Amino acid sequence: MKLIQLFILTFFISSAALAQSGKHSISAAKMQQLYEEVKTPYKYGLVMVPDDEQHKMDCPTIFREGKFWYMTYLIYSGRGYETWLSKSSDLLHWENMGRLMSFGDAGKWDDNQKAGYNALTSTKWDGDYKLGKFNGKYWMSYFGGKEKGYEVEPLSIGMAYTDKSPAIVQEWQRLENPVLSSTDADVRWWENRHKLFKSTVIEDKKKLTGHPFVMYYNAVGDSLENNKKTRWYERIGMAVSDDMLHWKRFDKDPVVHQPVGITGDGVIQKINNTWVMFYFGAFWQDRKGAFNRFAASDDLVNWTDWTGDNLIQSSEPYDALYAHKSFVLKHKGVVYHFYCAVNKKDQRGIAVATSKDLGKSKLDFVAGNNK
Repeated sequence: MKLIQLFILTFFISSAALAQSGKHSISAAKMQQLYEEVKTPYKYGLVMVPDDEQHKMDCPTIFREGKFWYMTYLIYSGRGYETWLSKSSDLLHWENMGRLMSFGDAGKWDDNQKAGYNALTSTKWDGDYKLGKFNGKYWMSYFGGKEKGYEVEPLSIGMAYTDKSPAIVQEWQRLENPVLSSTDADVRWWENRHKLFKSTVIEDKKKLTGHPFVMYYNAVGDSLENNKKTRWYERIGMAVSDDMLHWKRFDKDPVVHQPVGITGDGVIQKINNTWVMFYFGAFWQDRKGAFNRFAASDDLVNWTDWTGDNLIQSSEPYDALYAHKSFVLKHKGVVYHFYCAVNKKDQRGIAVATSKDLGKSKLDFVAGNNK
């Protein structure tokens, strides 16, 4: 009798858990509709490239100010990452303007790594794409580090701000200390390997998490001690804030991740009533290389992963090695999917694919070395 009662209790608990897990899932039909809305089958090509083979461009973020579009992006120089600004009138032709966050020599925690991403970007699909302000300031999250080289640990997340226009070249002011670090007392199992990477900060006026500001960030970590096979995996998790200055982790587990490899660099748009996270994957069990995909949510916390075709993947000489790291927007009926294109020589630039055929870019990596 007790065994039967235990079975019945277990059944109801399991049923409740399944019902709860499916409560916020997005239907397959809705996911297909989203895919049809955001897909960009036409690769226009490179829109930003470095001046030489030593520097590498990465991680575009797009916003609009007045009649111009602006892109913040990263340049890796061998020493580390700096954050730069460029300008465009048509989203296809870009002009470099200058640095926003530069290297330092003052012995600070972020002297040699300042990889920035504009915060409070407009999440409205086909919206105005203006940057939002809080407390009279524009904000930028970034990952920083004191060591020289390519993504050398430790890397932590900081916040920068300005009370000037974000469309001018300036050195953004930065908080004195990181807001999230792998040495924090509440660090999660999936971010315990001393590398916190890209972060995206949005405003949620409905406070679905109980807080107005939500950060998605990816980090390196695993639950196995000193397991070399898994220690490099990356997953996307959440943090929340009420004032942009103090951040606390949200939930114990990542919200978008895979059993193997990298899931990272999430950026957010809201299409009708559905939140969409564009992100990149790399070195998965069932997919080679690096590629861009999406997930969807109705509450910013529970995400349904798209299981169909990649949004962006390697197909051209200029992105033959990797085609990854999204920023996606819609303007005047055309979807623009900006991404980091990496050729076989590991030259890195910014490329774009579109939902309509807009021709082909004439831009190429220096010396035509795109093979």
